[in-house]
Amino acid sequence: MLNVTRLRILRELHLRGTLAQVADALSYSPSAISQQLSLLEREVGVPLLEHVGRRVRLTDDAVTLVGHTEVVLAQLEQAEAELAATQPSVSGTLRVASFQSVALEIVPPALTRLNETYPGLQVEITQRVVDAAFSGLLAHDFDLILGEEYPDLPDPPRTGTDRADLVRDSLFLAVPSHGPWAQTPERIADLADAPWALDPQGTASGDWARAVCRGAGFEPRVMLEGPDPLLHAQMVRTGHALAFVTALIAAEHLRGAQLAALPGDPERILYTSVRAGRTGHPAVVAFRDVLAQVAAERRLDEPRHRLRATTG
Repeated sequence: MLNVTRLRILRELHLRGTLAQVADALSYSPSAISQQLSLLEREVGVPLLEHVGRRVRLTDDAVTLVGHTEVVLAQLEQAEAELAATQPSVSGTLRVASFQSVALEIVPPALTRLNETYPGLQVEITQRVVDAAFSGLLAHDFDLILGEEYPDLPDPPRTGTDRADLVRDSLFLAVPSHGPWAQTPERIADLADAPWALDPQGTASGDWARAVCRGAGFEPRVMLEGPDPLLHAQMVRTGHALAFVTALIAAEHLRGAQLAALPGDPERILYTSVRAGRTGHPAVVAFRDVLAQVAAERRLDEPRHRLRATTG
């Protein structure tokens, strides 16, 4: 019978790409990783690795074996979840990855409620952008991650994961209350010359924001580019930039700024994702339930001003 530990090492190499990264992730030395992979090759009787310069690459047979390993690991996780469900209380450690706005506004009250309801469950939070969080989830670095999906930018299917939508979070235009850009516009098209604080290109939020501006007929003049929504909010409050903001952030961090509803009332979807074999684990179920409770309680009054569509 094939050794599960060695199969996992092969899978880690497929995910991470180098022996050094696998060694670091699993707390082995690179030589120990190489030795385990050599033993696995002898067990299966076919070459699993080929050298390309100073690196190694998985053979086609190795990739096939990784596919079977995914099934085995998912089944073992499901077995762990079923055993955990027979225990009288929810306990253990849940490793969570979250991006900033959710970590700021939903995770802390969720942890407070979780401590009251499930005192035996410990949660460890790591801040990660969504793509990096998914990589960590598949590599078993995290047990649950929080993600976001923006309008017209659907998330790609993630094989081997289970997604549960958490809440719809409205998207608004934030305008300074003083300075040259303090007057709330009638249309996004009226802001062609305005300075903007936007998330980086290549992120869902940054690409969505630029698409909105381009749909209004202009390329945004970005005076601040960065992934920090609180910095965006500060630039708006101090009169230096406009920004697209979420209701989640606006409720606490944009007091004094003006908010305008966007045409079509766009929303992002906040969700959690876990590996499929861990869906029924009591710790996952408990944390998802508490997150959903907290998210449902957060509300922001509808902005008084509504922008018109570019056409019409």
